[in-house]
Amino acid sequence: MGVKKKREMQVAALTVCHQDLEILRSFADAEGKNLASLLLHCVQLTDGVSQIHSVKQIVPFLEKVDKNGMCDPAIQSCLDILAGIYFSLTLKNPLKKVLISSLNSLPKLFLTEAIHSFTSHLQEELNTADLYSYRKVIDNISSCMENFNLGRASVVNLLENVLYFLHKSLIEILEENRKFSGNHIVQTQLMNDLLVGIRVSMTLVQKVQGLQSDLGNDSGSPIWQTMCGLLSVFTKFLNDDDLLQTIQSTSGLAVILFVKTMIHPPEKLPELISSLLLQSVDCTSIPEWFMDSCRSLCCADVPASTLLFLCQGTLAMLDWQDGSMGPSGEALLLDTVRVLFTLSSQIKESTLEMFLSRILASWTSSAIHILGSSSPSLKDSLNGGSSIARRLLEYVYTHWEHPLDALRHQTKIIFRNILQIHRLTTEGADLVTDPFFLELTKSLLQLEWHIKGKYACLGCLVESIGIEHILSVDKTIPSQILEVMGDQSLVPYASDLLETMFKNHKSHLKSQTATSTWMDEWHETWVSPLLSILCGGNLDQKSYVIDYYLPRLLNYSPESLQYMVKILQASIDTETGACNCRGALGALMACLRTARAHGHLQSATPAWETLVCGARIKQGLIHQHCQVRIDTLGLLCESNRSTEVVSPEEMQWVQFFITYNLNSQSPGVRQQICSLLKKLFCRIQESSQVLYKLEQRKSTLDSENRSSGEQPPVSLQQYKNFMSSVCDILFEALFPGSSYSTRFSALSILGSVAEVFPVSEGTIQTVYQLSHDIDAGRFQILIECFTSTFEEVKTLAFDLLMKLPSVTAGQFQDPEKLQDLFQAALELSTSTKPYDCVTASYLLNLLIWQDALPASLSASSAWLLTCEAGEKAAVLERNTLVVIKCLMENLEDEISQAEDSLLQAASSFPMYGRVHCITRAFQKLPLHDLQLVGEWRLVVERLLLLSYRLSAVVSPVIQSSSPEGLIPMDTDSESASRLQVILNEIQPRDTNAYFNQAKILEERDSFDLEDLSTSVSNIDSFADIKGREGRTCDVTAQMVLVCCWRSMKEVALLLGTLCQLLPMRPVPESSSGLLTVQQVKEIGGYFKQHLLQSRHRGAFELAYTGFVKLTEILNRCSDVSLQKLPEQWLWSVLEEIKSSDPSSKLCATRRSAGIPFYIQALLASEPKKGKMDLLKITMKELISLALSVDASKGIVPQVHALNILRALFRDTRLGENIIPYVADGAKAAILGFTSPVWAVRNSSTLLFSSLITRIFGVKRGKDELSKTNRMTGREFFSRFPELYPFLLKQLETVANTVGRCGCSPIYHSREMAARALVPFITIDQIASTVHALLDSLPNSTDQCFRQNHIHGTLLQVFHLLQAYVTDSRHRTNADFQQELSDVIVCTKAKLWLATRQNPCLVTRAVYIDVLFLLTSCLDRPAGGQQPALESLGLWEDVRRIVLGSELVTGFPWTFKVPGLPQYLQSLTKLAIPEVWASLAETEGQAVPVPLSFPRLLESSFSEVRLLTLETLLERATSSELEEKGPHPLLCSMGEEFLLLAMKETHPGCFCRVLKILYHMNPNEWLPQTECCVHLSTKEFLIWTMDIASNDRSEIQSVALKLASKVIAYHVQTCEENKDFLASELRQWVQLVVRSCGDHLPTASRLAAAAALTSTTPLFLTSPQPILELQDTLSLWRCVLTLLQSEEQTVREAATEIVTTAMSQGNTCQSTEFAFCQVNASIALALALAVLCDLLQQWGQLGSGLPILLGWLLGGDDDPQDLVQSPHQGEDDYIFEKSEVNFWAETLTFVKYLCRQLFHLLHQSGWPSPHSQKLCHLQTTASEQRHLVSQLFRELPLSAEFLKTVEYTRLRIQEERTSAVLRLLAFLEGKEVLRAEDCPREWRQLMAPRTEAAC
Repeated sequence: MGVKKKREMQVAALTVCHQDLEILRSFADAEGKNLASLLLHCVQLTDGVSQIHSVKQIVPFLEKVDKNGMCDPAIQSCLDILAGIYFSLTLKNPLKKVLISSLNSLPKLFLTEAIHSFTSHLQEELNTADLYSYRKVIDNISSCMENFNLGRASVVNLLENVLYFLHKSLIEILEENRKFSGNHIVQTQLMNDLLVGIRVSMTLVQKVQGLQSDLGNDSGSPIWQTMCGLLSVFTKFLNDDDLLQTIQSTSGLAVILFVKTMIHPPEKLPELISSLLLQSVDCTSIPEWFMDSCRSLCCADVPASTLLFLCQGTLAMLDWQDGSMGPSGEALLLDTVRVLFTLSSQIKESTLEMFLSRILASWTSSAIHILGSSSPSLKDSLNGGSSIARRLLEYVYTHWEHPLDALRHQTKIIFRNILQIHRLTTEGADLVTDPFFLELTKSLLQLEWHIKGKYACLGCLVESIGIEHILSVDKTIPSQILEVMGDQSLVPYASDLLETMFKNHKSHLKSQTATSTWMDEWHETWVSPLLSILCGGNLDQKSYVIDYYLPRLLNYSPESLQYMVKILQASIDTETGACNCRGALGALMACLRTARAHGHLQSATPAWETLVCGARIKQGLIHQHCQVRIDTLGLLCESNRSTEVVSPEEMQWVQFFITYNLNSQSPGVRQQICSLLKKLFCRIQESSQVLYKLEQRKSTLDSENRSSGEQPPVSLQQYKNFMSSVCDILFEALFPGSSYSTRFSALSILGSVAEVFPVSEGTIQTVYQLSHDIDAGRFQILIECFTSTFEEVKTLAFDLLMKLPSVTAGQFQDPEKLQDLFQAALELSTSTKPYDCVTASYLLNLLIWQDALPASLSASSAWLLTCEAGEKAAVLERNTLVVIKCLMENLEDEISQAEDSLLQAASSFPMYGRVHCITRAFQKLPLHDLQLVGEWRLVVERLLLLSYRLSAVVSPVIQSSSPEGLIPMDTDSESASRLQVILNEIQPRDTNAYFNQAKILEERDSFDLEDLSTSVSNIDSFADIKGREGRTCDVTAQMVLVCCWRSMKEVALLLGTLCQLLPMRPVPESSSGLLTVQQVKEIGGYFKQHLLQSRHRGAFELAYTGFVKLTEILNRCSDVSLQKLPEQWLWSVLEEIKSSDPSSKLCATRRSAGIPFYIQALLASEPKKGKMDLLKITMKELISLALSVDASKGIVPQVHALNILRALFRDTRLGENIIPYVADGAKAAILGFTSPVWAVRNSSTLLFSSLITRIFGVKRGKDELSKTNRMTGREFFSRFPELYPFLLKQLETVANTVGRCGCSPIYHSREMAARALVPFITIDQIASTVHALLDSLPNSTDQCFRQNHIHGTLLQVFHLLQAYVTDSRHRTNADFQQELSDVIVCTKAKLWLATRQNPCLVTRAVYIDVLFLLTSCLDRPAGGQQPALESLGLWEDVRRIVLGSELVTGFPWTFKVPGLPQYLQSLTKLAIPEVWASLAETEGQAVPVPLSFPRLLESSFSEVRLLTLETLLERATSSELEEKGPHPLLCSMGEEFLLLAMKETHPGCFCRVLKILYHMNPNEWLPQTECCVHLSTKEFLIWTMDIASNDRSEIQSVALKLASKVIAYHVQTCEENKDFLASELRQWVQLVVRSCGDHLPTASRLAAAAALTSTTPLFLTSPQPILELQDTLSLWRCVLTLLQSEEQTVREAATEIVTTAMSQGNTCQSTEFAFCQVNASIALALALAVLCDLLQQWGQLGSGLPILLGWLLGGDDDPQDLVQSPHQGEDDYIFEKSEVNFWAETLTFVKYLCRQLFHLLHQSGWPSPHSQKLCHLQTTASEQRHLVSQLFRELPLSAEFLKTVEYTRLRIQEERTSAVLRLLAFLEGKEVLRAEDCPREWRQLMAPRTEAAC
């Protein structure tokens, strides 16, 4: 950004012919003061801008000429030359516009002569015979008519000739267009010429005055005949579907315009056009000229598109104002809309639908115009209750959610105009009470809020009738709209509506209320719901409200900010809630950020400090919730004034933020951080320019730009210091082992710094230069970023170095270093690790661009440079050529070796890295301005041959039937005979022949197992191959496959890149261009072969990427033979698919492999502005194949067609062009479900899934019936009308099978039939259907019945009732209770099915489920109330069933009979509410109950116990969350829970028992252990810990938390005898430590975090430590480990531990962030700060220091293990991944701990110790430092690239040992405290809380 340079205007200079130049010279005078001299000087200038200034002097000169000058031949000649210049200039040349402007002011004296000159030159133009020059003539005619007096006069003089030329040119261009059919580039240009010609013809007719009267007086004139000819041409265009629709549309306008101009008398026009539109033309009553010119329009079968464009012309070209056409005009208006309604049901093509919507909107506008003076009958026809208004509303409702945005916008215009039309038809009526508006408001409000069209229409309604009526209907509408703003697709619509509403409401309140109280009402209505969302809504909802709604509200009502801040400030200190919640602080920061960004808040004003204090800002910058941090940073960085000075406080806060927020795992958060900081840097740069100017003027800053009253030099120095310190922090963050997210953030911000503060140029001063702060060490840091396994990091580092050329050039001076780097790049380019070759490409490109290639390589190619060595482009070209040649030589050798042994290539030198580096080199080189063309041609030719050779080597693997497990053998002499066997084995087995031919095994006398083992290797087998160093290496199938598919990938990308970037050679002999036509064809053939034959998805997907680049180039190519290649390839593959030839190599499995990709690439690259003919024909063919039922052709073509259709419907590039085929695709998919062939059914299912996504949009939620992915039946069938009869027929077929399937003997079929029945029944028919189904069930007296039938019927009843009672809209219906009562009556009639009279447990269970569903809808009668008879009877029946069930009487089965688990679950669900009811009835009474929770828990069936325990657990959890006391029942059941815990064997039940005990107060149940389970409380603790040590994950987690609660209970109750629990405490500590490992499940670590949080006051921060110091520090080490976990949830849980630790009485003064929610990064530092403070409080510094130094040194790591053996790790399985933590940073922990220890030792003044432990540590650290140095020396040169892992480990250990030794030296007084050991932000961090809460 910075200061932008003004863009220079580019103007092409004008020129004149030699003859005109000589004329000017002959008339020019010696002094240069006449017109000829002036014009001569002008044409001799070569700069167009200078010529503009010269042309502007012509007319002022002529104004000074007297009357005698009129006959001056010099002036006449000059005017003639000016006319020639005018016609020679292009239409868009600014000189032409300047010339027009000047000549419009030409003195009248010279007008006649000028008109004569312009007329003669225009005539010369009209005489042009070259067709390709017609466009220039047409443009000149158009220019003459555009506000140019001389030009218009010339055209009028030659009107007949001009019209004739236009007629002739249109005919000839059309004929030329037909000749070039298929050449879309030429056709596009010609069609544009046609379009311009039509528009110019219309302009002429509209702007030539008196033309209509002249034509009426002389209908036989040549002009008349030409006009008739043009009208005939326009009619022809209108009916020509081969032309662009814009041409047809414009022709429709032209036809109506010409007819309007030519018809006489004009009164006949409306009647004539009506007959045209209604297709009722009476040929005997219309003019003969019209019949001759527009005969095709008078037929009865006019195409729909033609009628549509005629309607458009009618509305656009006729005058509808004030009813000037009279009654016939009104009739025409009504006829037009009826025709449009008819067309709306016929037109389905998206572009025509778009035209139709615009034309309908135009019709409503015309209706508004004509209603101003219309007849009463027209008003009756157009009011809100008319059929036309209803049809228009129907159109709006149908299309208001159309996928085309423009069409949806038109529906909004139509709706607004409908309201306006109704208002005009009911003038004087009260709009609020108008029935039309009342009904419209009611219907819109009843719609669900997920309907997008509702918002726009409600907004229009508010604009028409105001908001008061809508709010009177429902005051919660603002809250309802805010609630839906969690859905991104609805946010823009909702925010627009809210803005319309609150603006309207404020205006109304302001006008209605005299006092100021109206503002409170407005705030309550619109601001209070907003604050509620900001403080408590979900994350997405709050983000969208902040981004979309809050800015609009503040922009409209800035004074509301004070109200918001007041409310939120009061809420911050009082709120409680989840830790990871934005809360009131987040809401406050969001409001302030938005206010400042929109100019409602300035940091320099006093209001800033009154609104928010510094402590709040710092809390926001390190808040646990990422969005609070972002909003707080945004508050500091964003401003509506780009030159606002950044204050010192803001700079300090930003530094503080950067320190703790670089390591964010969220890409979105990282992006926002970088973007906001870039805004801040831009502010610094922009404001520094202002400060520099002020400094130069030696004046002080004015009050608006003053920062704390300081002078410009002070602010500039602060800026420089700030930027330098920011860069220090960022470079420090690029330490060895830093995480990807840290590196990404740091490099992105550094890149922004380099971009915003460029190298000083000219007078622009830059306050900071990044290059000044980069030394050799920092340059090495950036270079080492290339070793990252993430390419984004490499890219950022490369781009940053490219922005710092001076730094880079200064560092590349050492020849040995250059040679090492180049050699390392070559080695990396052939590494077996894919990311190494990417590193190599960046290294090579850096060396190329910085001209830093090794001297030997550069010297050998110095002769290539044919121009000055200083030219950057030439040096770049030479270097690139040299490197590519070097890579090609290596690649050629490796391909030769791979041809002998692919296995050795895969293990030692996979070739894809070389190809990747070549591709990257080409991508960085500007290839259209090469100087060494001859050399490049040879390189390209050789490179193509190498690509084909490499592909031939690896393609047998990729094209095999099972490439994932293949190892082909070598071609050496000993195995040459076996190679052919292998290649035969790997031939594809999934071609057409696989389906069409039977396989017959060859008969053999014996089966030689040895032969088999030597032929094909198993996927798990290894092949021993000699590597480059002579060692034996194991080659797995994975390595071979990766080598092969990556090689294919890189070859495809290389070929695609070459086609995309290299200039084309039209003919082989051409001197320009690199690629020949033949080479392009060969590349296309290569892609075709591999896309159609490859089986490996990775290979053909990436071949597709390269092929797309090729097809895009072909479609833009001027060579016709290349243009037609995609079409030829498409026909070829379609024919091969249709032929179903057994010999075809097309893959018939793997979803047709690369075939869909191939066709997709060919179709997607077709120009979208054309007719898309290839798409249309292809879709027709594919749908025909997909719907084929011809068994003779086999099923393979059908499978291919279905798979290809799926790919095409998924392709977003085809957009709306694919929509017309959705209906046929759906038919093919649904019919394919019935195929007997599995392959067809599978492909049909995949196709149907793609169609659902294409129709309803991408699924945005887990709910299958999500409201965001639905549309109404009206909309669906209006878009796909042909699906209505088809789906109806299919559903009828399915409906007939539901009853049959409902009685099926297969359980799953009955279940599916019941679910399938629900969508068939409308909500108002469910009750009657359920009634009928229940009646069909047998009675208890029936002798014969089938249980399958009963089960199927009951399932249908259950699912129907479930849909019935869950429909929220229906439950509000007054008839709901009555219908439900009727259902209950029917249900009671069949109660025997729920009792033992029914022997089938399955049907009994379903019937009980029905009863449970019904009871859940009824409120149990409260005491003293008389409930409805039906419900009371039902409750009594339910109680009778429960008490008579096996739960009370006992189970007669000793084993599980069929249906028993299901029955037990259903029965228990029904019994539990009855148990709760019994407890409520007998509360406080010692009355025995037949069924209780203890009895249920005694059940021998786990199903009963599990449901019971889940119910009790839910009650226990809810009591705890509501902070109520435990339920009395739970308190009384402690004994039962303990007994059950001891004997429970079911894991689920056992886990829930432990959870219940955990949620209960130990005081209530723990003392009972002795009496009920015969365990002391200590033994129970040991038992719990044993479970936590040995059991499975979930139980282990619960047991650990329970053990922690128990041990806390023991410690609190036995404070006087702590030694009593010493061993148990130690065991518990070990258990917690074991639960914190990174390798453990997340649940285990979360349990450990919960245990630590609950015990923090006891064990971590207690003023008197309970545990041994070693154990206490072990627990703190667990906290630190959890804070560095990769899972964010674990880190957040660990942060809660730190928050708890900082909030204790003895620790809350340790930092300034006590009681604050902080993020994990700063929590790590705070935890160490608290720990060090506690060590000092405990007086344990001497004992604790060696332990902390051991953490610093990393005592668990053996330095000898940091470096692998030379060959170790290279033979690992390529896809195996070890546990990797991408968040933890070892050196960050080391830095924080080291600084805290320095701070602690410095503050404590601890004397120099001489303990044995410290001496041992010093010895160990010294030995490790020596060992690390030795290991460094053993690494190879450029180890940071070649041995990255080992190098990084050694660097980390080096830092750790160095830190320990420095601390020990400091203790001994040998080292002084350095600034970096305790920097300023750490002193602030450790500062006690002195600032008052704000």
